[in-house]
Amino acid sequence: MLYNILPLEAQSYQLPVAMAFAFAATFLMLYFLAKYLPRDGGRAFAVEGEKSAGKPRGAGVIFIPVFTTVASIFAPMSNEHGFYLILVIAAMLTGFLDDASKSPWGEYLKGALDLVVAILTTAVFMTHNSTQIDFAVFNTSFVMPKWLFAILAVVVIWVSINVTNCSDGVDGLSGSVSIASLMGFFTIMQKIGIEEEFTPLILILITGLAAYLWFNATPSKLMMGDAGSRAIGLFIAICALKTHDPFLFLQLALVMLFDGGLGLIKVFLLRFLKIHILKNVRTPLHDHVRKVWGWSNTQCVYRFTIIQLVVCSTVYFLV
Repeated sequence: MLYNILPLEAQSYQLPVAMAFAFAATFLMLYFLAKYLPRDGGRAFAVEGEKSAGKPRGAGVIFIPVFTTVASIFAPMSNEHGFYLILVIAAMLTGFLDDASKSPWGEYLKGALDLVVAILTTAVFMTHNSTQIDFAVFNTSFVMPKWLFAILAVVVIWVSINVTNCSDGVDGLSGSVSIASLMGFFTIMQKIGIEEEFTPLILILITGLAAYLWFNATPSKLMMGDAGSRAIGLFIAICALKTHDPFLFLQLALVMLFDGGLGLIKVFLLRFLKIHILKNVRTPLHDHVRKVWGWSNTQCVYRFTIIQLVVCSTVYFLV
């Protein structure tokens, strides 16, 4: 059941107002509150990681609450959507506590927390939706067994949270590529005519991210931190589920999968199976293209975003 707290006469123009308000509120809150954020200590093993030392980090703790607040006021709401916003806040909080910690949390603790969020999000989705998979590109569908769909959903969510987080290492990169991916999900949902009540949330987050990028463009004044990247990764995964074709995540988040995912695979194989792959490739991939190929930060952001836009456009015409 959908509900809206705005008066009926105000609902016809609520989305443009919501987008403008999300941008303005995010911009102003980041401008005035960034000085209170924890400071980055620099990243010892990242390319040019020392340049981030001393900058405010964890900006997600500002722009994510703005997004959820604006969405809850202006967007059509349901119990399902409300639960998603709560879980996005939960992902933000786990990330911010790590951002604010004097010593970084261990990988296993963060991975376990991400798994809990993934399981809860899957439970919310399966409570309100069927497990039918619609292959938009092939114009076919089938009903997946609930146990298999649950595993698939948890994997998509956990991977999305972590590859988005791993991609956050260059000024403007994670935010720009995330916007490209979110626009891909929005346009495809609009084209195939599903989940139209959910799509306003996508546009509201995009405008909030645009305001954040105002401050994060090279040379950045602040960084989203785990508070932002983990919450965005969760929301992108929710978008994938809401298309009723979770496999679209492979295309519409392709750049982040390569950028952050290669490093996750490389570490997993080396740590648990003692298999060392991609010995001559630095991960995340954005470190490789800057260190080995000589790309500037701006080239990295533009080229990665262009690739994602081209992929999204191609998928759009195939569905």
